[in-house]
Amino acid sequence: MIQKEDLEAIIKAAKPAVAVIGLGGAGSNIVTWIKEKGISGAKLIAANTDAAHLGISKADKMLLLGMKLCKGRGCGGYPEIGAESVKESLDMIKEQLLGSDLIFIVAGFGGGTGTGAAPVIAKLTRDAGALTIGCVTVPFTIEMARREKAREGVERLRENCDTVVLIDNDRLRQVAGDLPLKPALGVANELVGSFVKNITETITLPSLMNIDYADMRTITERGGISSIGIGEGEGENRVSRAVSQALATPLLDITDISSSKGVLIHVAGGEDMTLEEVAKVGEMVASKVPHTTKIAWGARVDPALQGRVRVMAVLTGVESTFTGGKKPMPEEIKKVVKPLALAMEEVSKASEAVGKALVLSKEEQKN
Repeated sequence: MIQKEDLEAIIKAAKPAVAVIGLGGAGSNIVTWIKEKGISGAKLIAANTDAAHLGISKADKMLLLGMKLCKGRGCGGYPEIGAESVKESLDMIKEQLLGSDLIFIVAGFGGGTGTGAAPVIAKLTRDAGALTIGCVTVPFTIEMARREKAREGVERLRENCDTVVLIDNDRLRQVAGDLPLKPALGVANELVGSFVKNITETITLPSLMNIDYADMRTITERGGISSIGIGEGEGENRVSRAVSQALATPLLDITDISSSKGVLIHVAGGEDMTLEEVAKVGEMVASKVPHTTKIAWGARVDPALQGRVRVMAVLTGVESTFTGGKKPMPEEIKKVVKPLALAMEEVSKASEAVGKALVLSKEEQKN
C-alpha cells in the first residue's frame, strides 16, 4: 500500500513541465496576452532581437537574442539573421527550455526573428526529447513577399517540430471580418493564446475531463501540419452549432478534413454544461474524421460561459494549400469531368481508327 506522501510525490514528478516561448514581435505579443489572462502550469518566455519591443512585453522570463549581432535593434526582417541570433544566444535558451516535457513555440512568420529563430529552437528542443509544438500565424495573401518568406519558414519548422499549428490571416476574415481593425488584428493573438492556455491547463490541472499528456504525445508527435477550428453555440442545439462552426471554418485552408491523422478536442462551457453535451461533441467530431482513432478530448467548466458551449478542434496531419497540398475536386465537377473524360477517350479511339483506315486506303490505292 502506498502512503499519501509518496503518492503526492509521484503525482508531482509525473506532472509534465510546460514552457511557452514567444519569438519576435508577434510571438511576444501572444505570450503577453497569455500572461495577462493568467495561465497555470507553464513557464512563459518572451524572446526578441528588438529590445524596445521586448521591454513592453510581459512574461516570466525575457530573452534578448543576438545582442552582439543585432545590438537590440531587431534583425531587419531577415530570417537568416534571426537564426544566427538564436545560435549566439543558445546557452541562454537551453537554460530556460531544456528539462521541459512540452514546449510551445509561438511566432508570427513572414518577418525575421520568429521565422528564422523558430526552426533552430525547435530542433534543439525536439532533439532533447521534448514534445515540440509550433504555433504560427502567416500573413495575408496580399503580402506576397512576406507570405513566401513564411512558407519557406514553415517548411523548415515542420522538419524540426512534432506538429505545426498554422493560422492563416486570410481565414481570420471569416471569424473577425466584421470587427474594427485593431480588435480584428488581435484575434490571432487570442486564438493562439487560447489554444496554448486551454491545452496546457487541461493537461496540468484537474479538469472535468483531462487530456492525458501521453495521449497528446501520441496524437501530435510527428503530426505534421495542424489546423485549429473554434466554434461557439448557445440555446437549443448549441453543441451542434459549436461543432459545425469549428469544423466548417478551420483557420487554415485544408484540402480534406476527413484525412486528418489525429484530433485534439477541448470543450468549455458554463455550470449548465452536461456530460451528454460533452460526449456529443466528441461523437460529432469523430464522425467527420473516420480514418483515425487518435482522438483525445478534454472539458473544463468556465462560469463565464454560462448558457454557452465553446469547442476547439485541433486537426493534426492535414494537407493545406498553403504548404502545397491540392484541394480535392468538388463532387459536382467530378460528375461532369468523368463522363467528359470517357467521351474524349472514345473520340480518341475513333480518331485512331479513322487514321488507320486512311492509311490502309492509301496503301490499297498504291497497289
